[in-house]
Amino acid sequence: MWTAVMAQQLALVLDVPETPGDQDSLELSPYEESEVHDSFHQLIQEQSRWVAEEGLELQQVAGDLGAPASGHQTLLEPEGGPVYSTATLSILASMPSRTIGRSRGAIISKYYNHTVRLRRRHSGSRPILGPVVCSARPSLRLYDLELDPADLEEEEKWSLLVKELQGLPVAQRDHMLRGMPLSLQEKRVLREKSRTPRGKQRGRQGHGGVFCCSQLRYTCVLALHSLGLVLLTCLHALRPWRYALKQIGGQFGSSVLSYFLFLKTLLAFNMLLLLPLVAFLVAVQAAFTPEAHPAPTCTGLELLTGGGCFTHTVMYYGYYSNTTLNTPCGPLQCGPRAGSLPYSMPLAYLFTVGAAFFITCITLVYSMSHSFGESYRVGSTKGIHAITVFCSWDYKVTQNWASRLQRDNICTQLKELLAEWRLCKGSQSTCGRLRRAAVLALVWLLSLAAVLGCAVAVLTFSELRIQSPVVADQEAGLLVLPLVICLLNLGAPYLFRGLATLERHDSPVLEVYVAIGRNLVLKTAILGVLCYHWLGRRVATLQGRCWEDFVGQELYRFMVMDFIFALLDSLFGELVWRLISERRLRGKPEFDIARNVLDLIYGQTLTWLGVLFSPLLPAVQILRLLILFQVKKASLMANCQAPRRPWLASHMSTVFLTLLCFPSFLGAAVFLCYAVWQVKPSDTCGPFRSLDTMYEAGTVWVRHLEQVGPGGSWLSWLHRYLVENTFFLFLASALLLAVIYLNIQVVKGQRKVICLLKEQIRNEGEDKIFLINRLHSVYERKERRRARQPAPGPAFLPSWHHPSLR
Repeated sequence: MWTAVMAQQLALVLDVPETPGDQDSLELSPYEESEVHDSFHQLIQEQSRWVAEEGLELQQVAGDLGAPASGHQTLLEPEGGPVYSTATLSILASMPSRTIGRSRGAIISKYYNHTVRLRRRHSGSRPILGPVVCSARPSLRLYDLELDPADLEEEEKWSLLVKELQGLPVAQRDHMLRGMPLSLQEKRVLREKSRTPRGKQRGRQGHGGVFCCSQLRYTCVLALHSLGLVLLTCLHALRPWRYALKQIGGQFGSSVLSYFLFLKTLLAFNMLLLLPLVAFLVAVQAAFTPEAHPAPTCTGLELLTGGGCFTHTVMYYGYYSNTTLNTPCGPLQCGPRAGSLPYSMPLAYLFTVGAAFFITCITLVYSMSHSFGESYRVGSTKGIHAITVFCSWDYKVTQNWASRLQRDNICTQLKELLAEWRLCKGSQSTCGRLRRAAVLALVWLLSLAAVLGCAVAVLTFSELRIQSPVVADQEAGLLVLPLVICLLNLGAPYLFRGLATLERHDSPVLEVYVAIGRNLVLKTAILGVLCYHWLGRRVATLQGRCWEDFVGQELYRFMVMDFIFALLDSLFGELVWRLISERRLRGKPEFDIARNVLDLIYGQTLTWLGVLFSPLLPAVQILRLLILFQVKKASLMANCQAPRRPWLASHMSTVFLTLLCFPSFLGAAVFLCYAVWQVKPSDTCGPFRSLDTMYEAGTVWVRHLEQVGPGGSWLSWLHRYLVENTFFLFLASALLLAVIYLNIQVVKGQRKVICLLKEQIRNEGEDKIFLINRLHSVYERKERRRARQPAPGPAFLPSWHHPSLR
C-alpha cells in the first residue's frame, strides 16, 4: 500500500505541465544541432553530479513516506511503455527540447527595456532590468522541488512594465501590446492595468505642448489608418466572390471550389489582356476617328450576330486605319508609307497585340509554376490531419454565421483527407485490374469515335455554309453554325458522362481527370476544324471583302452562343437533371467539374483566337465570366449536392492552368502567328491593307526610319537582328523551356533534400532513445551495486543521525 501511495505521489510530482512561458513563446531557441547535443551531454553530467552530492527532493518525499532512500523508483506507464527511474525523468525534464522557448520573465524584461527607451525623452532615464537570456528556460526546480525567487522577480518586472506602459501614448501602447508574445488574457490584463486615470491625463496635458502635438499626430495617423481600412473593406465588398468562395468551399469542398477559383483566374488574365489593347489601340483610334461609313440601323439582333451597327466600330479590325493618326484618310487613299512618324497605327496594332500576348504568356507561365509549387508541395502530408484539427480554427471569428461557415469548411477538409487516406490503403487483384483495363479501352474507343464523328459533322456543315452563303438581309442564318457546334459541345459531355458509369473508378480524382481528357479532345478537335475553316477556306472565298471582320464576328457569335447555352444548361438543364435524380436516385446530382472547366477553357481559347480580329473581345469575356460566376453559384446551391465521395483537389488548379497554357494558349498563339506571317490581309479594310502580310508592317516602318535619317539606324538594326531573325525567337523559346525545366528540377531537389532531412531527424530520434536507455541502464547498475553493499548498522551511526536527535 505504501508503495502504491509513493508511486502515486511521485507520478503527481513528476508529471509537470509546461510553463505558460513555453506555451506563449514565439521565438525558437538559438541552439543549433551540435549545441543541442553538447548541452544534452552537459546536462546529464551536471544532473548526475547534483544527484550524487545533494540528492533530489523527491528522495526526501519518498523517505518521509517510508519508502527506501533510493530516488530511482520506476514509474509504471499505462500503455506499457518503457519504465524509467525518477532521476532519469528529472534529467529528461531538464533537457533543452523539453524547456525550449522563452520564459515569461524574459518577455516582460525585453518589453520593459523597450518602453524605457521610448519614454527616455519624456521622463528621463530609468534603470534597465538586468539582461535576461532570450532562451531562458524554466526547470523542474520551479515546481516545489526547490525554492526559487523567480515568481517574485516576475511580479516585480510585471509591475515595472505596467508603469512604463502607462507613460506611453495610447496608440503606441496598443501597438506594443499587440506585438507582445503573450496570451490574449494577459494582454487584456496589461491593457486594463496600464490605463492612465483621467486626472493624471489632464495633469499631463497641462505640462506643455509637446504631448498635445504628439497626441494630435497619433490621432491623425489613427484616423487615416481607419479611413484606409474602410476603403479597403469597400473595395473587398465590390468583389463578387467576397463570401461566395468560403461558402462554396465549406459546403462542397475543394473540388468544386477549384472551378470557381479557376474562373477568378481567367477574369484576371482577361483584365491584364484588355488593358494594353484599350490603352494603345481602342482609345487612340477612338480619339482619331477615320472617315465615317454609312452605319445601318440597329435592330437588336446585333447582340447575337455581332454585325450590323457593330461592324464599323472600334470593336473590329476593319475600323482601324493604316497610317499615322494625325492625317485623316479614306479607306482606299492611304498607302503603306503614308503619313509621318509620330504614331503608326499598323505598327501599334501589331506590337500591341504581340506585347499583350507576351505579357499573358509570362503571367500564365509564372502562375503555373507558382501553382505547381503550392499544390505539389515539397513537404509530405504526414500529420496534416492533426494540423487541420488543432490549427485550422480562426479565433478572430466572432459572428455566428462566420463560425458555422468555418466549421463546415474544416469538416469538409477532414472528410477529404480521410477519403484520400482510405484510397491509399485500397488494393485490387490482378483479374480485377485486367477487367478494368478492358472496360477502359472499350470506353475510350467509343469516346474517340464520338469525337471523330463530331469533328466530321462540323467540317461537313461548315462546307455546306460556304457553298450556300447567307444573304445580307438574313443575318440570323449566321447563327446556324455556332448553334450546331454548341449543341455538340453540350451533348457530347453527357455521352461521356454516361460512358463513365461503366468504368466505376475507385478514385474520384481519376474519374475527373479522365472526363477532362475526353472533353479536352472534343474541344481541341472542334477548334482545329474551325481554324481550318476560317483561315483555310473563308479567306479564299471572301476575296475583295474584309475577311478579318467576318472572322472576328464569327468568334463573337461563338462566344455569345456558348454563353447562352451555358446559362440555359445552368438554369434549366441542371434543374431538370436534379428533378430526375431526386425521383430516381433520391438525391441531387453532383457538380460536373470536368465539363464546366472545359467550357471555361473553350471560351478563353475563343477569346485569344479573336484578339487580332476584335480587340474588345476580352471585354466581352470579362462580362461573360462575371455573369457566369453568379449563375453557376446560384445553380450550384439550388440544384447540386456535395460529392458523395469526398476527395482532396490539391492539384486541380495546377492541372487547369496547365491545360490553359499548353493546348489552349499555345494553339491560339500558333493560329495568330500563322495569320500574321502567312495570310494576306484584306485590301479594303484594316491597318494592314495593301500589304502582303501583317508582319510586313514592321519592315515598312524600318525602311521608313532608314530614309528619315541616321538617327533611327539602331532601331532598324534591332528589328533586323531581333525580330526578323528566327534565331532570337528560338532562343527565347529555349530559355522559357529551360526556366520551366529548372523550376521542376529545383522542386524535385527540394523534395529529395526534405526526405533526407526527415530521415536524419528520424535517426536523431533513435539516437536520443538509445542515450536514454543507456542512461537508464547506468542507474539500474548503480542500484544493483548499492543493493549488494551491506547497510551500516545503527551502532556505527554518528550521534547526529540518531532518530531521537532529529
